[in-house]
Amino acid sequence: MQPAQLYFGFGCSGENISPELHWHGAPEGTRSFALTVHDPDAPTGSGWWHWIVFNIPADMNSLPEGAGDPKSGLIPEAIQSRTDFGSSGYGGACPPEGHGDHRYQFRIYALKVDQLPLDENSPAAMVAYYVNANKLAEAQLEVIYGR
Repeated sequence: MQPAQLYFGFGCSGENISPELHWHGAPEGTRSFALTVHDPDAPTGSGWWHWIVFNIPADMNSLPEGAGDPKSGLIPEAIQSRTDFGSSGYGGACPPEGHGDHRYQFRIYALKVDQLPLDENSPAAMVAYYVNANKLAEAQLEVIYGR
């Protein structure tokens, strides 16, 4: 990961800027997308949610760098809900020092609904439940980072 994508806080000194992402090949019937970024290796027993975005319009196939800042206005139709950092938007990688490599799983989901009935205060597990109940397909990009 580049310093720009690392978290600022928790002993990390990154810039907390979400990366540019692209996807293609959504199945017929896709009405919206959702994106999650999860670290299953975080020492919590349930991993760590770094970014949750849903209600991404079906005609989009990318997110620009910095879209993870809800104030940026780069994806105004979508909702960015609470991460395990306690706020909405992108939270960069910041594994505990000396804990080894962590996997950061960027997953894009093609959904069969226009919108999920959730808001920016919805916890990640709730969003994941609705995403899995409405997904047509998913793709994953995994990035490994340790410090």
